[in-house]
Amino acid sequence: MRNRLITSLAAAILTGAAVFAQTPSVRWNVSVEGDEILFTAKIPSGQHIYDTRNEFNPTTVVFTSLEGVELSGGLEERSEASVFKGDRGFSSRAVFAQKVSGEGRAEGIIRWQACTDEMCGMPEEEEFSVTVGAPSEVIGTAIEDPEEERSAGGGLWALLIEAILWGFAMLLTPCVFPMVPMTVSFFLKGSDNPASGRFKAFMYGLFIVLLYTVPISLIILLTRVVGGDAVTADIFNWLSTHWLPNILFFVVFMIFAASFFGAFEITLPASWTTKTDAKSGRGGLGGVFFMALTLVLVSFSCTGPIVGSVLLKSTHGEFWTPMVTMLAFSIAFALPFTIFALFPQLLKKMKGGGWLNSVKVVLGFVEIALGLKFLSIADQTYGWGILNREVYLAIWIVVFSLLGFYLLGKLRFKYDSPLEHISLVRLVLAIGVFTFVVWMIPGMFGAPLKALSGYLPPMESQEFVLSSGAPSPIAAPGNGTVELPQGLHGYETLEEGLAEASRTGKPVFVDITGKGCTNCREMEARVWSDPRVRELLDKRFVLVALHCDDHTKAPESSWLTTDSGKVLKEWGKINSYIARTRFNANAQPTYVLLTPDGEIIAERNYNLDTDAYVAFLKKAL
Repeated sequence: MRNRLITSLAAAILTGAAVFAQTPSVRWNVSVEGDEILFTAKIPSGQHIYDTRNEFNPTTVVFTSLEGVELSGGLEERSEASVFKGDRGFSSRAVFAQKVSGEGRAEGIIRWQACTDEMCGMPEEEEFSVTVGAPSEVIGTAIEDPEEERSAGGGLWALLIEAILWGFAMLLTPCVFPMVPMTVSFFLKGSDNPASGRFKAFMYGLFIVLLYTVPISLIILLTRVVGGDAVTADIFNWLSTHWLPNILFFVVFMIFAASFFGAFEITLPASWTTKTDAKSGRGGLGGVFFMALTLVLVSFSCTGPIVGSVLLKSTHGEFWTPMVTMLAFSIAFALPFTIFALFPQLLKKMKGGGWLNSVKVVLGFVEIALGLKFLSIADQTYGWGILNREVYLAIWIVVFSLLGFYLLGKLRFKYDSPLEHISLVRLVLAIGVFTFVVWMIPGMFGAPLKALSGYLPPMESQEFVLSSGAPSPIAAPGNGTVELPQGLHGYETLEEGLAEASRTGKPVFVDITGKGCTNCREMEARVWSDPRVRELLDKRFVLVALHCDDHTKAPESSWLTTDSGKVLKEWGKINSYIARTRFNANAQPTYVLLTPDGEIIAERNYNLDTDAYVAFLKKAL
């Protein structure tokens, strides 16, 4: 069954990719009028292509064969261009012309790249062949009616494939991965009936899909009806950054860890148990639904940027596309957990023994380490100072050291069987764990530990730095009053940054971030630490950091009144509103480059490609 599921999904992805590859995003018509070959592009709604001189994504025509025809000059633009985030381009329709002379046949390739405000598709190309001095020929598919094009969903396949890949990638994020051991442990105690166990596992996956898709669809519907995008963003921002849900998630993880160690057995409330027992014919799905709900809530700190992007589409007038995209994302996200839920049922067919309890104990150690992330989010967001980088690392070093000793049989828990000798598997795991511990130790003295940047508190919380691997603060008077990652300095408000940019003539770099943002920390540790990026940010830009999860109260002079009349008094709500309304950004991190006058030059989201990030910064220079 598991193999069939994986094979079916892979086939669906490949089929979708093939269909998308065969359907160009732009419809081209090539015709001859007098001494010119005209290339007319019909561009789907919401997309654009760039002009012929764009540095990264130009629209070009390459002639591969000329029989009796000579070119005169280069490709000319016959449509009025618009500006998309600082780059010239065309939407809806574009016309290019190539002057020619003679009579004969011309063949070649049109190359372009279609983009939306949030993303760009893969570069595309289309072959053409026309006879100069004869009726024109049309290449590709005939230009469709705009409504038909919209229903065909020009870039929908690209969005679906991207959503599916993100769904799988989320499994490896710091917020989601801790739920793997919790899922395995929960279903280890599943029904002795294999058919019932499989049914519960599949329902677990279905609940995950429904819990992502149904609420989001309802929110999109409400947003479309009443325009409640600000309220929606506030709800999700509260869920991912407020101390209450994060402390609750931390406590839940610690309770599960204690249960894995044998302190007690976790059972559903008696009322739930009575109801589920009475409905045993339906599979007793109350606990399964609770697990799915826990997974969706806990994982939101990392899946939030994806959900935020989908919600942002809904506030821009798109309706069905965000729902379908979220459905594809949630199916891919749920599939691994469905397999994990099935896996314990397969374990029961194997010879049992103390090794099953050993698995639970190992998972308990992992739960302690990974659950610590939620306490860290609350600590960073509210500035409690409980978990600085050293304390966090010290706990991890101790936890994983104890895990190593457990694997070697030096620790025993309540339900462990006597261990006369260790197996090769235990030995290999112990070596890996102790290697990881030794690798973490330099982090206590300031080593960057980039591979853990998404889990650890920021380097700025480190009190003792000995290693030269940590960046030294940059002394840059006038370049900002607030300390930023990697020793940089910047401003807390956009107004301050624009005022400084107007004085110096430098472009503005706006970092839409969060104190509890996992992906932000990873970008700062892996990309901002690159000497090229750090020097550009320090020397060539005015930096502004907008923290969207800062719950401190702003001075009354900085309070902001929304279009609906609501007064925003916290820095996080103010910055979040500015990000949504001015930059159409509802995800962290988002990086925006502005001219000194405040015009948008370019935007970029989470991406660890350092070379591309350097190119992004140079767009403003």
